[in-house]
Amino acid sequence: MLEFLEAVDTRLFSFLNGIHSPFFDTIMWFVSGIPQWIPLYVLILGWIIYRFRWKSLLIVVAVALLITLSDQISVQIKFAVDRLRPCNEPDFRSWVHIVNGHCGGRFGFVSSHAANSFAMAVFTSKLLKNRYYTLFILLWASLVSYSRIYLGVHYPGDIVCGALLGALLGYGVYKLYGVAERRIYKGSDK
Repeated sequence: MLEFLEAVDTRLFSFLNGIHSPFFDTIMWFVSGIPQWIPLYVLILGWIIYRFRWKSLLIVVAVALLITLSDQISVQIKFAVDRLRPCNEPDFRSWVHIVNGHCGGRFGFVSSHAANSFAMAVFTSKLLKNRYYTLFILLWASLVSYSRIYLGVHYPGDIVCGALLGALLGYGVYKLYGVAERRIYKGSDK
């Protein structure tokens, strides 16, 4: 069964990674770059501060916990599973399309980009409860995740599992935030 899934993952990667152009090389490189996320997340943080005022301090702590968990758990899974990135796989190296000669670390399962972007997407969607924002941020997380396949550094399975990990963590930390928020802020009314 695992061999079948790996074969499907490899074929799907080959197809998706094979669709490329110089224009999209530039776009996907940009989308995948973590510094490029900063303006978006600063805007989201500004919206949260504006909307929640002093309660936003607890939200910032929850986001810091969320990203720490998402990033560290995804990295630990990489080292536990030891699945080579497609660009590091000796059998594939010659045909994988990579951009700017960048391959990343040795192992790729699960994608930290997918985990982190979906963790933030789910947490902030639950928090802000705005359907347009939810649609936008889930599309953004999907684009970031897809860019990792395009750039040749992750298989689709790495992305799907990273996204699931991030979504579960985003939901779990949102629930934890809800408990803390009720205890800290509602408890002060008694």
